[in-house]
Amino acid sequence: MTPWSTDSRRNEALALLEFGRRFPHPLGGAAWLGDNGEPLVDLPVFTYATARMAHVYCLGALLGVPGSGELSDVALDGLRGRLHDDRDGGWFTWIQADGLVPDEKACYTQAFVVLAASSAVVAGRPGASELLDEALSVWSERFFDSEYGMFVDEWDRSFTQLSGYRGLNANMHAVEALLAAADATGDREWLRKALGIARRVGTGLAPEHDGRLPEHFTAEWIPMLEHNSDRPDDQFQPYGATIGHGLEWSRLLVNLEAALGDDAPSWLAPSAAALFARAVKDGWDVDGAPGFVYTTDWAGQPVVRDRMHWVLAEGLAAAESLRMRFSDLAYSSMAAAWWQYAEKYVIDPSSGSWFHQLDHNNRPTSSVWPGKPDLYHAVQAMLIPDLPLAPTLARALAQRSTLEIEGEPT
Repeated sequence: MTPWSTDSRRNEALALLEFGRRFPHPLGGAAWLGDNGEPLVDLPVFTYATARMAHVYCLGALLGVPGSGELSDVALDGLRGRLHDDRDGGWFTWIQADGLVPDEKACYTQAFVVLAASSAVVAGRPGASELLDEALSVWSERFFDSEYGMFVDEWDRSFTQLSGYRGLNANMHAVEALLAAADATGDREWLRKALGIARRVGTGLAPEHDGRLPEHFTAEWIPMLEHNSDRPDDQFQPYGATIGHGLEWSRLLVNLEAALGDDAPSWLAPSAAALFARAVKDGWDVDGAPGFVYTTDWAGQPVVRDRMHWVLAEGLAAAESLRMRFSDLAYSSMAAAWWQYAEKYVIDPSSGSWFHQLDHNNRPTSSVWPGKPDLYHAVQAMLIPDLPLAPTLARALAQRSTLEIEGEPT
């Protein structure tokens, strides 16, 4: 097994970017990738996946990986093209080959468009500024609810009917996108919005539920703790507490703290540490086999015991982020152990990339996540340990590239 080191992480990031190169769909956007990286062109093209590809290949371009800039432009063209709703504004959730689109506009989707456009601005991709301006306008005007300081979840296509459901997942990715937008635009108002969302999580929801985060809410932000208890492995709205989101929130809270600097409140770092500790205690190696379980009930007992690759990736990223924040090598020791697990079970040595889903015995399965369409979580996990907590990844890589060009130490 290779050690958990800068070289191993960089090599894995390069391997992941190589695996995903066939993502361009002939009609535009990012095709869903199969187990061998083959584009499954008969499946719908998803906007969030296209935006994630734009984002990671912008990072690849900033890393100096040949061809990455051109690949990011293909994904960005998809966001400006067939995935954009020219009639009503905003972005479709998905589009089929025959042009069929759903009657919905989702905050989760729009957040990833903002992230992609922000990274593209930093990477200097053509047309990125215009894309970001529109994405931020639609997102903030249609989805941000100033009464609660949170983002709503879903409109119909024409923005006339708002769903009564509210979700924490969309708001988590909103925080990530707001951090990226602040770096791309220089406007700290985006950080203030991110802090409002984080405050609800860190000072309200987490301590009120023993460190476990409710994911599903009414329009008044009242938790619906039994939501989807009859289908606990729902792809985007699973029942119970999601281990990976506890880990992801812990990282985002220390990222936000670093971005705010002297303006950061004192509760951010302790909240991050508490979320991480709860997720690890509830999720890692708790059912007789190594790996993170996917979800638990409100007493911390496993519900969906399958292992998702993105949960492991967020664990690695969170552990190293907390190591940086607290100067505590115990976090790196955890990451090193989880990397050994990744090499043994999760990284696919024959076909490439990471198995997206394993069963509770660590055997590949695909009931929730078929194929290998997602590079985003794994690529970021390979880059985060070697970059500062702030700025966000694209800006940090751009700054590092500038230092290297000028011949300064990095």
